[in-house]
Amino acid sequence: MPFCNTGEIDIYYEIHGNGFPLLFISGLAGGSWSWYGQIPFFRKSYKCIVFDNRGAGLSGKPTGPYTMTRIAEDALYLLECLEVERAHVFSVSMGGMIALEMARIASKRLGVLLLGCTHAGGRNRVSPSRQTMEILMNNSGLSRQEILWKNTPIFFSERCRMKNWKVIEEYYKAQLTSPKQPEHGLIGQLMAIQRFDCTSALENIHNPALVVTGTEDIVVPPVNSRFLSQNLPNAQLIELPGAGHAIFAECRDTLNEMAHHFYQKHQEDFAAAASA
Repeated sequence: MPFCNTGEIDIYYEIHGNGFPLLFISGLAGGSWSWYGQIPFFRKSYKCIVFDNRGAGLSGKPTGPYTMTRIAEDALYLLECLEVERAHVFSVSMGGMIALEMARIASKRLGVLLLGCTHAGGRNRVSPSRQTMEILMNNSGLSRQEILWKNTPIFFSERCRMKNWKVIEEYYKAQLTSPKQPEHGLIGQLMAIQRFDCTSALENIHNPALVVTGTEDIVVPPVNSRFLSQNLPNAQLIELPGAGHAIFAECRDTLNEMAHHFYQKHQEDFAAAASA
């Protein structure tokens, strides 16, 4: 299995397809397995790089503390290890925070950003309700299947739960192929999210950014994406009517097509820069 050692931990990664590099960055408790709905589509046109964040999957799971800067540095080190000078980004939820932090640190290493259902942290962040957080955190004594079941109403919209249960079954199947995340890994990632704040850096991130949110997202309410689109200099906002938080699964085909179109719109500029 392929690993990149940062000097502190091993980062597990996979590469699928050929073309301009496209880095997928997963959210809380997610990892390389999260992109079952994206890899078959994007591998036809891009060199898809998927990996497990620290604290999850097959990557290292130190006791912490975790910070968004450290997690972003892991991803940047992976690009360095793979000799990737520049990559587009497809990110969701905590993955979007990692992408923003990567852009704050080294924006020239990134091309176009897809920032799905995420936020910039800080005092402008609108948090989920206490009830939503209690559901998310209450994993004690539950099996993995039970955790997936109790989280379904906060990740997927009512419309999806009522009319498209097959989407949720596919999500369950992918999640159950992954290693179980230890509690300290989950807590470490959650603390990184709580401490995250890149609002003051947004004005300096000039990468083209497609900011996408579901109008029924209760984990990262849509107002957060509106704030991002208003404060990133080169951003476009798309709101998916009726969609919940797990837009990469619930709105897979729509999101894939939108992202691909946005990458291609800016591809010529970045390909020229990469070959210069």
